[in-house]
Amino acid sequence: MPDYFPTLSRVAYEGPKSKNPFAFKHYNAGEIVAGKTMTEHLRFSIVYWHTMCGQGADMFGGPTAIRPWDAGLSGLDLAKARVPAFFEIAEKLGMPYYAFHDRDVAPHGKTLRESNEWLDTIAALLKAQQERTGIKLLWGTSQLFAHARYMHGAATSCNAEVFAFAAAQVKKTLEVTHALGGEGYTFWGGREGYSTLWNTDMKRELDHLAKFLHMAVDYAKEIGFKGQFYIEPKPKEPTKHQYDSDAAACLNFLREYDLLPHLKLNLETNHATLAGHSMQHEMEVAGSAGALGSMDANTGDLLLGWDTDQFPTDIYLTTQCMLTALKYGGLTTGGVNFDAKVRRESIDPEDLFHAHIGGMDAFARGLKIAAAIRADGRLADFVKSRYASWDSGVGASIEAGKETFGSLEKLMLEKGEAAACQSGRQEFLENLINEFL
Repeated sequence: MPDYFPTLSRVAYEGPKSKNPFAFKHYNAGEIVAGKTMTEHLRFSIVYWHTMCGQGADMFGGPTAIRPWDAGLSGLDLAKARVPAFFEIAEKLGMPYYAFHDRDVAPHGKTLRESNEWLDTIAALLKAQQERTGIKLLWGTSQLFAHARYMHGAATSCNAEVFAFAAAQVKKTLEVTHALGGEGYTFWGGREGYSTLWNTDMKRELDHLAKFLHMAVDYAKEIGFKGQFYIEPKPKEPTKHQYDSDAAACLNFLREYDLLPHLKLNLETNHATLAGHSMQHEMEVAGSAGALGSMDANTGDLLLGWDTDQFPTDIYLTTQCMLTALKYGGLTTGGVNFDAKVRRESIDPEDLFHAHIGGMDAFARGLKIAAAIRADGRLADFVKSRYASWDSGVGASIEAGKETFGSLEKLMLEKGEAAACQSGRQEFLENLINEFL
């Protein structure tokens, strides 16, 4: 088996004072934080698509990345060569999980039958590597957006046979995910939306999307797949509007079509900002509905208006993410999945290590800071005190459903005016958080 990084051993924790660029400064896998190891809290996952298939190309230029395992190969031969290289990277990073799209690990065949056969070939190689390394599959998914057949969408296509093809593709990927012991399956509607409403029957498309997801739920039960289903919000790009536009829209859709018992949300930072939200906002929306499932750990560039999928290095961002995750009981099914890619100018294979090390350290710091904020208690105490008027008196009576407009009018006519509001103390709270950073 080729060794593409012979001079690199498994990345180790060396502490904050280390100057070794191939060492963790903050991610100490076995360290106990808030009652669990960092590994258990963070459940890190490396993705196949950006790590192995990202070539540095963009809409203005071709590939730039130097990837020795790709040299001179194409098709199924290239797909086979990438598997051991991927697991070498994952193993040396100490990743407990990975994630893939079906058409990223195996190429499109000329027919569905050939595509399925090629996917089976690569799945056998993936399984052998999982058994060798102990790395597990966090979740699988189907790529239902790149092929020309999906130009009008997959489950929401105006072409019924495209819907049927997408269903067959998901059926196969579900089978492979199940065979590989995958702990979940994600739906991302890359083209489930519209470019113009002049040619779109939105109600019909949403009905079809719901039927598609119900079929997936039914088939998972049929084959005994007990992994968690996820739906991933994104507001736009490549379509002008995507139906899974943000966490709230996804939850509304799932409730409307009786799918909420079956799906949680896989949230991505860059998608949150494209929707005009922070990642913390999206996590709070999902968490308050009991639907916080997994996160795609990346970030966007706020000066650029597209999905840049950069590795996360902002400690404020990771602290906010982990503060909300801990608030809602942690990531019990999904993980911190690095749906991120190195920059076009970062062309060396070793840059993949620098990127993941930085992201893992950033989330480790975020976890430790979030746990310290919770243990300190001042932030939680402030929020609790801010809502103290709801814990007794008329506030508690309103929450208990004992009041009406009439009874509340009577109260306020007697009082004449509401009690004075207290300061929100935003600046004080920002200073408080800075104490921990």
